[in-house]
Amino acid sequence: MPADLHVHTNFSDGTESPASVVTLAKEKGLTAIAITDHDVIAGIEPARLKGQEVGMEIVPGVEFTTENAETEIHVLGYFIDLNNAELLAELTHLQKGREERIFKICDRLQMIKLPLDPERVFAIAGHRSAGRPHVAKALIEAGYVRTIREAFDRYIGFKGPAYVEHYRLSPVNAVRLIDKTGGLAVFGHPAVSDYDKIIPELIAAGLAGIEAYYSGHDLGQTNHYLQLAKKYNLLVTAGSDFHGLRMDRKNTLGEPSLSDELFQKLKDEHLRRNQS
Repeated sequence: MPADLHVHTNFSDGTESPASVVTLAKEKGLTAIAITDHDVIAGIEPARLKGQEVGMEIVPGVEFTTENAETEIHVLGYFIDLNNAELLAELTHLQKGREERIFKICDRLQMIKLPLDPERVFAIAGHRSAGRPHVAKALIEAGYVRTIREAFDRYIGFKGPAYVEHYRLSPVNAVRLIDKTGGLAVFGHPAVSDYDKIIPELIAAGLAGIEAYYSGHDLGQTNHYLQLAKKYNLLVTAGSDFHGLRMDRKNTLGEPSLSDELFQKLKDEHLRRNQS
């Protein structure tokens, strides 16, 4: 039962529709995927419908992009309650914050002589909950950079000249929200944040797991986080961070994938935490 628990669709910054992602996952031999769009859950139900059609388990998820003063911390939420009022209210705040952030990023780009129309960014995204990858695509289209990676490295990456912080959802509050609404909170691609010292604080807030197996982790990083998972008694997850077939970064769906045993442990923990 190989599972990829970190997958994006075109409801956030992916290039494929939920149905297309499910079809691709089926072709890859996966039996389960988690839809983890950034700060939005609208892609989950279309994925579920396609999943029912082709025999694919869809884990309802979300990826919260949070910040502290030093870095971004990405928190993945699994088995979330899509009808929870508190979760829906927070997502509305986050989506509004994402829209406002695009205008601010474009203002900063204007200040460094790289004029960019925010409406073009929204048009590229196909929705108002746009993200920095859509800004990067607009920068490429305008001829300012050649690749998404260059856009992030030179202009819109963390602490870059056109970087604008997110609506302030803290890592701890993201974990608490996921836990409170019946989901499992997982520290996403922890080596990217390189901020292991926050793990005990997140555990106190309800953290359930850590994404040790990740497409961007090398073997040493994977082993490091497997050891931390053992030390702190955390569940281990795996995810490709797939964003689609038309992206600069060629993350392959299902690479890495989570074993049957570890996926079952995740589901068992969800049931345990939500027993009446």
